[in-house]
Amino acid sequence: MTIKSIQILTDALQDLNEGRAFYAKQEVSVGDYYWDSLLSDMESLVVFAGVHSKKYGYYRMLSKRFPYAIYYDVNCDVASIIAVLPMRRDPTWIKNKISKCSK
Repeated sequence: MTIKSIQILTDALQDLNEGRAFYAKQEVSVGDYYWDSLLSDMESLVVFAGVHSKKYGYYRMLSKRFPYAIYYDVNCDVASIIAVLPMRRDPTWIKNKISKCSK
């Protein structure tokens, strides 16, 4: 599967900002490290989109450095990231959050 672009939807961008704020409270530079790490993970979808297993109807890629999952869908040559959620949350919360995400 060849991906030409990655689209971060509004809900996913909000999730990213919430994660960044959480880690910024832990230590000054950790929020920026979280941001850079997750963006790097998302950029890897250009090569790896579609190889991940599906969860709640979307592909789920686990972040390499943080306990977060990136939920995405693939249409034609675009990977659309719909959510970036912490894996330490209650699975019911995650499922409800995913079901509210817009495509």
